[in-house]
Amino acid sequence: MLIKKPSDIPPSEITPKSLYMNRRQFMGGAAVFGAALAAGAYEMVNPSEANANTKLTTAPSKFSTTEKQTPYKNITNYNNFYEFSTDKYGPAKLAEHFRTDPWTVKIGGAVAQKKTYDIDSLMKLATLEDRVYRHRCVEGWSMVIPWVGFPLSNLINQVQPTSKAKYVMFTTLMDTGQFPGQRSSVLDWPYTEGLRMDEAMHPLTLLTFGLYGETLPNQDGAPVRIVLPWKYGFKSIKSIVKIDFVGSEPPTAWNKAAPNEYGFYSNVNPNVDHPRWSQATERRLDGTFFGERIKTLMFNGYEDQVATMYNGMDLKKHF
Repeated sequence: MLIKKPSDIPPSEITPKSLYMNRRQFMGGAAVFGAALAAGAYEMVNPSEANANTKLTTAPSKFSTTEKQTPYKNITNYNNFYEFSTDKYGPAKLAEHFRTDPWTVKIGGAVAQKKTYDIDSLMKLATLEDRVYRHRCVEGWSMVIPWVGFPLSNLINQVQPTSKAKYVMFTTLMDTGQFPGQRSSVLDWPYTEGLRMDEAMHPLTLLTFGLYGETLPNQDGAPVRIVLPWKYGFKSIKSIVKIDFVGSEPPTAWNKAAPNEYGFYSNVNPNVDHPRWSQATERRLDGTFFGERIKTLMFNGYEDQVATMYNGMDLKKHF
């Protein structure tokens, strides 16, 4: 089976043909976007059947956007999760039996308090908030997602990083039995990501346990992930098992795979194109036929909150 990296996929394939060629359900009067998903390589999965989702007690957040939210079925059936599949419709089906209990996250590196948390312990570190964030992917599509979580800084403060900690490195579970995509060479597994310490401490950086008021579906990064709304989606690492505090810039999955295309910072910037397509606009997947194409905003619309962290930096060099 040929597995493609994003760098191998031409722009013509970014919006799958299934978005406009599903005659069967379209003629039956079904919702157009839902019909498009069902026409893909996998059938539409009902997340409530695929995952034992649990309602979460949350508080509203001052950080939320008021933009129209992407429908739940779209968020849970159109996913970048290469550990399962490079096909965006594949993870929803392949993740049905992914085991997230028990699950632990090990905290190490340059910290005063090395700890291992289970998910229940992590969720008790702060009040969970509903945060409606814009989510922008490098391939040119975007969503508006009501995530549930709390600032990563709550966890960081618990473990007390030392003066040697300049960056935070995150690692996804390595399990080829559960993650069929890890049997391929599409990336250097396990998936790793990293942030500068000030980015990790920023109040927008979310340690995330759910969406739409429920625990995360497996295909969306269960049981715990990071969400960084001013960065491209691949920075928001899923299914985390390790968080390490380190003194130098950590290696990250896509930067290792294609450093000329995927920088360490990966801030949403309409003025810095991907080598093979423009980043000036995006297609909002909102449940309509194709989704509206809109102008991409600097830092994904979070410029007022995050721009000062990059003062004096050449954002075309440090992309």
